[in-house]
Amino acid sequence: MIKVKDIMSTKVISVSPETEIVEAADLLLKNRINGLPVLDTSGALVGIICQSDLIAQQKKLPLPSLFSFLDGYIALSSMKNLQRQVDKIAATTVAQAMTPTPVTIDSATDIEAVAALMVDHNFHTLPVVEGGKLVGIVGKEDILRTLISNSTMNTGSTSGEHGLA
Repeated sequence: MIKVKDIMSTKVISVSPETEIVEAADLLLKNRINGLPVLDTSGALVGIICQSDLIAQQKKLPLPSLFSFLDGYIALSSMKNLQRQVDKIAATTVAQAMTPTPVTIDSATDIEAVAALMVDHNFHTLPVVEGGKLVGIVGKEDILRTLISNSTMNTGSTSGEHGLA
C-alpha cells in the first residue's frame, strides 16, 4: 500500500500571509504548481493559496438575490459569503485571498484516501503536516505519477511482450 510519505514533495515552496498576490501568482506559474502553503512567522500552517483563489479575482461580483416582503428587502444569499467574495476579488495580499485552515493529511495516509479526498472535495493540493509542522505537500500530479509507475510495473516493460516483435 502506497502512503503519502512515498509520494509527497518535501521541498515545499511556501509564502507568508503578507506576500503580495502578484508574487504568489508568479511562484505558482514559475514552479508549475497549483497551491502554496501559507506559513506564519513561527512556521505554522495558517492557510493555502491556490490558482483558483487567484482566478477568483477575475470574476465579477455577483449581486445578492433579494426579494421584497412587507415593504422590506430580504437577502437570499449570505452577506458573509458575499463579503468573502468581495475580499477575494479586492485582495492584494495572500492573507486576503487564501483559504484559511486548510484540510491537511499526514505522511501515513494511504494514497487511496488522498485521491478520494481530492475528488470528493475538488482539492488539487494537500499539505502534509506532522506534529503541527508542515513536512511536505501532495498534489494531483503526485497521485497521477503513481498510476503511471504502477501501470508500467503491472504491464511489464520488456519489449515484444505486448506488441509487434
